[in-house]
Amino acid sequence: QVQVVESGGVSVQAGGSLRLSCVASGSFFSIYGMGWYRQRPGRQREFGAGAEIADSVKGRFTLSRDYAKNTAYLQMNNLKPEDTAVYYCVVGALLVRDGSPKAHWGQGTVVTVSS
Repeated sequence: QVQVVESGGVSVQAGGSLRLSCVASGSFFSIYGMGWYRQRPGRQREFGAGAEIADSVKGRFTLSRDYAKNTAYLQMNNLKPEDTAVYYCVVGALLVRDGSPKAHWGQGTVVTVSS
């Protein structure tokens, strides 16, 4: 069982910055990837940051990972109202039982950007 918990979502004004955190815990052999998706109001969940950065946030969002701590961060600068969304962390981990890869999602953290 792998638990993924996001934190750091708050309400901010446009132009502001936030850093989201994601921590994975539980029983797994190792983590092979951590990234962020987001779901904006009325839209489907979309990719944000992982091996690459989505064009919509490139130059403003930065992903960093500390695999020794099973933690990922999403630094968001120059936030815009259209960045308002629920931000989800996804963790790819190798399961203990058979070493197979599986993606695990957190419950999300809400970011609201006001103009």
